[in-house]
Amino acid sequence: MDLHNYREQIDDIDDQLLCLFIERMGVARQIALYKKKYGLSPLDAAREREKLSYIGKKAGEELCPYAHKLYTMLFQLSRAYQESTIAGEIRN
Repeated sequence: MDLHNYREQIDDIDDQLLCLFIERMGVARQIALYKKKYGLSPLDAAREREKLSYIGKKAGEELCPYAHKLYTMLFQLSRAYQESTIAGEIRN
């Protein structure tokens, strides 16, 4: 296999990741609407810690630090999107 083939594989994976990211953010929006209705904070630090622990175990020792960085960023993006939704910047 040559570099072009590997890059095609990466492009296919990136397409899948983007679709999953869009789906994840849609669910994050629904969570934001729920939290807005019940007066809950977008930040659930305990939930994030639990998820990072699970992700670290699932990713394995070699990839754990990278998986933590990825999911920390996803949490930040989800929280920002939830905050925008709760603030009413994003309409129902």
